[in-house]
Amino acid sequence: MAKQFTIAMDRIIKEFGWTVRHLPRPAEEIIITSKEVNRPGLVLNGYTLYFDSDRIQMLGKMEHAFLEKMIPDEREERLRQLCQLHPPAIVLTRGLDIFPELQRQCEQNGVALFSCTESTSDCMAAVIAYLNVQLAPRITRHGVLVEVYGEGILLVGDSGIGKSECAIELVKRGHRLIADDAVEIRRVSAKSLVGSAPDNIRYYVELRGVGIVNVRRLFGMGAVKMTEKIDLVVEMEPWNPETVYDRMGLENETVDIMGIHVPKITIPVKPGRNLAMILEVAAMNNRQKKMGYNAAQELMQNLGMDAAAEEQPRPTPHPEWMVF
Repeated sequence: MAKQFTIAMDRIIKEFGWTVRHLPRPAEEIIITSKEVNRPGLVLNGYTLYFDSDRIQMLGKMEHAFLEKMIPDEREERLRQLCQLHPPAIVLTRGLDIFPELQRQCEQNGVALFSCTESTSDCMAAVIAYLNVQLAPRITRHGVLVEVYGEGILLVGDSGIGKSECAIELVKRGHRLIADDAVEIRRVSAKSLVGSAPDNIRYYVELRGVGIVNVRRLFGMGAVKMTEKIDLVVEMEPWNPETVYDRMGLENETVDIMGIHVPKITIPVKPGRNLAMILEVAAMNNRQKKMGYNAAQELMQNLGMDAAAEEQPRPTPHPEWMVF
């Protein structure tokens, strides 16, 4: 069974600046487990089947106008139905006035109540996007994550192959470090993976022979970044003269990370190769491919050759550190 991640309400309040109207207990003790946010129009009409009590509930202009037309007793009964389902929180948007009945029912049923000035749609979109990241399924894997020309590159390979040294060289060339040694990978949507560093080792890099360095203090705030989408996986391996490496770039190799196929290339490492420069070119080339241009295919067409016939998929070994 997949592990369920949670977030405390105090972090959400701090993130969005909601005004607290009622807290039945300290905000850090109110735990949110659902990435979804709901507008309880059907519940206010008496239909409670399939109601998810783990979701934050938002009342906007439409729900407010619907309740406003009711006599106080009927309004209190409708709000009692909602609050007795014990949602973790109710948020009143657009700076709308809070009905005394809503305040009373939240206090009686132990439901947190907040208000904000944003429109309902904007507030819901922002909260859902935030919860998608905070509650996303995640794994932690050995590697280095850097941002190169806006592309998130995950460097993987055996310990000591030179990933951290390559990352430092990229930082010196103006790119940014996200994580060294351990990368926390979150699946934030059906197509997106976001990587970050665990809090306790963020911005630190281990360089053999030098020791631990703090990249943020050494190179400045512009050299680091909190999170980055993973666009490309680069496997670094020792140069093997008996291995046939891809020289054309026609092979579209991918690696499966949490059910998402991410483009992958293998770079052989040997003395004299400028790996930082190679990674810069790989990042720009990967972006071009996403935009629909493939230099290798264009060259094959110029030579009058069939790129599809030349492409011969090569099975990729998956050592233990590459098992996602």
